[in-house]
Amino acid sequence: MFDLHRLRLLRELKHRGTLAAVAAALSYAPSSVSQQLSQLEAEVGVRLLEPVGRRVRLTEQAEILVAHTEAIFERLERAEAEISASLTDLTGTLRIASFQTAALALVPTALGLLRELHPHLRVHVTHMEPEKALPALQARDFDLVLAEEYPGNPNPRPAGLDQEDLLNDPLHLALPEPADGPMAALRSLADHPWVMEPEGTAARHWAMTLCRNAGFEPDVRFETTDLLLHLRLVEQGHAAAFLPDLVWSGQPPTVTLRQLPRGQRARRLFTAVRRGRSRHPAIEACRDALLRAVALRSSQASGRRSSSAFLS
Repeated sequence: MFDLHRLRLLRELKHRGTLAAVAAALSYAPSSVSQQLSQLEAEVGVRLLEPVGRRVRLTEQAEILVAHTEAIFERLERAEAEISASLTDLTGTLRIASFQTAALALVPTALGLLRELHPHLRVHVTHMEPEKALPALQARDFDLVLAEEYPGNPNPRPAGLDQEDLLNDPLHLALPEPADGPMAALRSLADHPWVMEPEGTAARHWAMTLCRNAGFEPDVRFETTDLLLHLRLVEQGHAAAFLPDLVWSGQPPTVTLRQLPRGQRARRLFTAVRRGRSRHPAIEACRDALLRAVALRSSQASGRRSSSAFLS
């Protein structure tokens, strides 16, 4: 019988990459992690780690062991979900990671709904971009992640994660001054400064592809994941940008907007959880609250449009 704690350390090494990262995540000394994994090798009777420069990597046999360990932890999470479902009140802590615009536009409303229905559930929210949040979800740092997927740039679909659609968020070209037509508007900005998200993000890859398909290399002078800063730079004429509807949190746009080319007009927002935890009552309650927050935002936006039409 293999030691479950040591199996977890091997799994953590698979997801975090280094002994130092495992030690930091679990508040151990790196030497203690190394010792525990050496003992696991003795239990299993085969080599589990091999040196690669100053680091280590998992052997083929270790990968087999990790795959079975994943199944064990998924089953344990299902057991936890069933136990929680048998109780009359939701308690404990739900750990959420969300990117900025969803955190601003949807999370506060969802938190209010959760507090009203489940006052003893403690919710901890961290602002984190999906590129980091999804691997952290697999490493069990979070219970639920709000993430995004840009058109034509599908995310990898890890086998151990369960995704559920939240909404399609319209995307727009935000201009410092008016221009006509989707492609004409894009081409008119070939020599204009741009603000985009940093290199390596899905949003940056999508934006660069869109500009290149329009026939130019954008002059990216500003890089940040803060879309509110994107908006301010456009408002003051310093840059052009691609902005989603959520950045206005239901309020009227403050800059000139133009449609993007067909097939590029919305990003997909979704929630992701580990498969074994998807039926946990706290996860189900949170997903339901987020969907209700989307519906409330949509109905409020429709009400504002109706009022504006009546007044005009």
